[in-house]
Amino acid sequence: MLEVRGLYAGYYRDLPILRGVSLKASARQITAVLGANGVGKSTLLKTIFGLIRPEQGEITLEGRSLVGVPPHRMIHLGVSYIPQDHGLFREMTVEENLAMGAWPYRRDRRRVRAKLEENYERFPALKAKRHQRAGQLSGGQQRMVEVGKALMMDPKVILVDEPSAGLSKLLTEEVYQLLDQLRSEGIAILLVDQDIRHALQVADHVYVLELGRNHFDAPAAELQDLERAFWV
Repeated sequence: MLEVRGLYAGYYRDLPILRGVSLKASARQITAVLGANGVGKSTLLKTIFGLIRPEQGEITLEGRSLVGVPPHRMIHLGVSYIPQDHGLFREMTVEENLAMGAWPYRRDRRRVRAKLEENYERFPALKAKRHQRAGQLSGGQQRMVEVGKALMMDPKVILVDEPSAGLSKLLTEEVYQLLDQLRSEGIAILLVDQDIRHALQVADHVYVLELGRNHFDAPAAELQDLERAFWV
């Protein structure tokens, strides 16, 4: 569904962080990208979502090129992005934050309400807290709101950056359960995380980056010796 081929990208011209990265992420699968700090995992997601323009390479979704598509258009094409740093409006309520995910069709109140109800059915905890400020929620609940917000536009692909960042072990498990649920609903999930253990437990396929390049890739079930993948 989502394919990256020979991707070179970075924050300064002629100083690429990604050096020829290639991968695929399919529907009903969680694809994990692992590697040490600084190898380009987050840069990869930002480039796919249009926050960084690649110097070279191709990004396609169902055969359509995404290169040059701005982030605000990505959601129309079926790509949602959950950044590492919480992307919530802390002073707004849970429901207001969720509704922001439907901003492109905000005037269609019936459609917005229907998508809100879908989220509340999927995440009952959010319905109970829908009038509470997002900044008052636990870290795990905030991640739940971010996931719900991403789902308001019926994405085909969700890019998830460090979902366990700053969370306890228990909350991390809750977040990964959410991702597992989304996979069962047919969504392609491209995930990067430093929590190798949880990522390997849930992933269908794993790519390992080293110095901005593909080091190797394999089905998660075959990835038993992490030292083959990168230095730990």
